Amino acid sequence: MSQARNQLRIVGGEYRRRVLRFPDAEGLRPTPDRVRETLFNWLGQDLTGKTCLDLFAGSGALGFEAASRNARRVVMVEKAKPVHAALQVNRQLLGATHIELVHADAAAWLARCTEQFDVVFLDPPFASDLLVKTLTVLPVRLNEGALVYAECAQRPDLKGWEILREGKAGTVHYALLRHTD
Repeated sequence: MSQARNQLRIVGGEYRRRVLRFPDAEGLRPTPDRVRETLFNWLGQDLTGKTCLDLFAGSGALGFEAASRNARRVVMVEKAKPVHAALQVNRQLLGATHIELVHADAAAWLARCTEQFDVVFLDPPFASDLLVKTLTVLPVRLNEGALVYAECAQRPDLKGWEILREGKAGTVHYALLRHTD
């Protein structure tokens, strides 16, 4: 099924089939439906009681999917003002009060964050080194047994991380990771 530009469809859970719109922004490319379906199959569909972080939220596809699947709390961090504004509109449209939106630079926010998370979604701009930098500092923000989803154009060195599942869709490499001490 083809989708109109600048919109995405929630693929599962409470908000299933709801369509969300987002603005044009450099580097913004929502995780495709098929990849989101695979990811949430890996996570077991139901995130009841889990605290999730969507660090480079962009369109919000991953954070809204987590909220749709009963996550207790979802924190979505986005730096671009028009993209953050669209996230606010979509959160209100869904009535998703368990989503906290943060308008901030992801790295700066993570550096001052004191919370820990069960599931973290990392889909930074592909033309950056933000994935590697984030994976380096992220472990202190993870609860025991936490899972990290990473999406990138080229898989970086994942020293200190165990790849639990991985896949590729077009030019996108994606993996579910667990930190190894």
